Amino acid sequence: MYHTWMRYFTPSPVHHRLGLVCLGVGLQHGTLPPVGPRVLDHHVAVVIGAGRGWYATPDGIRQPVTAPALLWLVPGVTHHYGADPHTGWDESFVDFTGPATATYTELGYIEPDHPFVPLADTAAARAAIGRITRAARRGNPFLEVETAAAVHELLVALRRARADTGADGDPVLQALARDAFLPLSVAEHAARHGMTPAALRTAVRRGAGCSPKDYLLAIRLGRAKELLAATELPVAAVARRVGYTDPAYFSRLFTRRVGTAPVRFRARQGHSVPGGWSTRVPDPDDPPRIG
Repeated sequence: MYHTWMRYFTPSPVHHRLGLVCLGVGLQHGTLPPVGPRVLDHHVAVVIGAGRGWYATPDGIRQPVTAPALLWLVPGVTHHYGADPHTGWDESFVDFTGPATATYTELGYIEPDHPFVPLADTAAARAAIGRITRAARRGNPFLEVETAAAVHELLVALRRARADTGADGDPVLQALARDAFLPLSVAEHAARHGMTPAALRTAVRRGAGCSPKDYLLAIRLGRAKELLAATELPVAAVARRVGYTDPAYFSRLFTRRVGTAPVRFRARQGHSVPGGWSTRVPDPDDPPRIG
């Protein structure tokens, strides 16, 4: 079982002169069918936020993929990947192109030779993708410019989140961000990392300026907002995805922290993002388009 939400765009030649243009955005969850083998004429950044699966190199060798991770799909190179058929995964993707891709590749932000990139965290990347989904409303006169700006932001966020560089320089915060959606208490998070709760509080306050509880809560609520805005998952399902087994408690917490109930938050966002979830994957050779 899987759910998918996609939007594809056709920027004008004038918009291509912005350097980067967004061609499409999508959010998918569950035991998705494999993709490929296929070759595209543009770039795609596939962000795996949860779950696991596999990626096949152009010579057919399969490599395991465990979230958080990034799959780079580059023009002219065969790609083939899929979620684990038993566990599935949580995937966000952005299709993009433009002359600036050459510069980003030269600077190391796009890595054609490393199609699978382990990440320390996906929160900033998902936030950029969330801005693209919100800009995807029909009739938005700034769609192409807003989404292009968010692609630039996405590439920076993905570069900072690479697990091999640790740009934020704090392995404790990276580990907490990675595990934020597990239904664990602060004490259980501390135990997972061989720390006492007091030591964890000290480390998080030093690195993030807040308590571990507030740090985890910010990540969870940010993800909940994305799911409420861009999907039609029931509130209870959203609660489970961000680590809360009690949907009533999640709703009270969301209302207290955000200032509005989850259903009202979704109703407001629903005026911005058209459509919803579907169990039908569009034909990649003839995708639905806006404008």
